[in-house]
Parts: sequence; structure tokens; C-alpha cells
Amino acid sequence: MEILSPQNPRVKAWAQLQEKKYRDKLNKYVVEGIHLVQEALMSGADVECVAYDTERGIPLELSQIPDTGQGTDWIGVSKEVISKVSDTSSPQQVFAVIRKETRDWQELILRENGLVMVLDGLQDPGNVGTIIRGADAIGAAGVVLGRGCADLYNPKTLRSTMGSLFHLPILEGDLLDILPEARERGARLVTTLLEGERNCFEYDFRGTSWIIIGSEGRGVSPEVAALVDDAIRIPMPGQAESLNAAMAASVLMYEALRQREYANP
Repeated sequence: MEILSPQNPRVKAWAQLQEKKYRDKLNKYVVEGIHLVQEALMSGADVECVAYDTERGIPLELSQIPDTGQGTDWIGVSKEVISKVSDTSSPQQVFAVIRKETRDWQELILRENGLVMVLDGLQDPGNVGTIIRGADAIGAAGVVLGRGCADLYNPKTLRSTMGSLFHLPILEGDLLDILPEARERGARLVTTLLEGERNCFEYDFRGTSWIIIGSEGRGVSPEVAALVDDAIRIPMPGQAESLNAAMAASVLMYEALRQREYANP
């Protein structure tokens, strides 16, 4: 199948997915580039279609992926179609349209000894995507995006995840509903404060730990802070005033991994 005209109704619908309101309305999103499309296909994501540059053909990396029987359409398109759907100035040769997956956040709450990253109002797509990628790297149970966070399906967020969004549960919801229930089920809620009583290397992350990262500008919201069990600090003996959200999250995630997997018994 081929679609060569940018004025094709299907192409116009794909292009609308650059905007959050249409992603929400249609319950779909677009990923661009061989790597992200490959990760989507290999993870079993609900891929509606893969569109590739008809002049260059299906990329070899994608043609070698076994058919999972999901009924994905493979569509050859023109460079003009790719340019219309892409949000970058230098579009890649392939993109995929994927149906959003619905998850129940209670599956995270029921994970015994799970490490969950919770993002409270992070607005930078790069930070959100980088933290998701880090959570994937350390084998976290999942990530929860609270209200006010950058959209998970924003193209910049998707690129920053480098495909990690297909590897672990990522949920969006109201932290004021989710966190109290997680706490009731035995999760310890921890966040960072400059005036935290203990430093992060003294804190015990080995149980069910939900690490809350606040927004770049104002940190954790007062409403969420009121739910937190423990406030810790990241030592900074140098002259920097602070770390950005993704750096702070990485420090905490890898300290938790060290304690859980690499600490001496």
C-alpha cells in the first residue's frame, strides 16, 4: 500500500497527532525513526501502522522483526508525507502510529519491594524522558506522571525515552489519589529537600520505595509534600546550588540499585 499525497485524509489525521488534544481524542501517538519504531514492534505495542519512505524501502532493521500477528499496516509514503507528519526539521525515513495502552496504576501498588519513580509537575519533556530511561535502566517497577507533567506522548519526551517507554509501566494520574493508596499498601514515599534530615546514601531504599521528583522550578508541590514519609538530601560539597530533576533522579535511582543489588550482605 502507498500514500503519496500529503493531502490524503489519513495523512492529515496522522499530522494532527503532533498536538496533545488530538492525541488524547484519538488515543494514538506517533514515534519517529528506526530505533523507536523497532522498540515499539519488538515490545508488542499496539502499532496501527508503520509508514516508510517508499523510495528507500522498509529499513532492514524493521524487516527482520518477526510478525507478531497484530495486523500492523505497512505503508509506503512520499518524503512530503513524512515531512507533514514529522515534528522535526530533518525527518527520518520511517514513523509509526501507535494506539495508547491503558494501564491500571494499582498494578504498581501491588508490586512488593518495587521501586517506582513519581514525577510531580515536571514540565521539561527531556527531563521526563530521561528519568523514564533511567528507571528502565535500573529495572524499576514503573513510573507515575502526576498532573502538570510534560505529556508522555510529546515527540520530545518520546525521543528522550529512547524506547524505554515500551519496557516498563508508565502511568498518568492524580498523585493525590494514587500516593495515599500506595502508602496504605506499604510503600514508603520519599523525596528530596535541601534541608532533608538524612543524605540519600544513608537512606534505606530496599523496601517498597516510591521516589518523588518535584518540578524544575518549585520542587514537590505542598499537597504532595504533605503525603511524603521521608525527606532526604543529595550531598553537594561543591559550589553548585542544585541538580536538575533528571540528574537528581539518576543519583537516587542508582543509589537504590546499589543497595538492592550490589551492597555487601
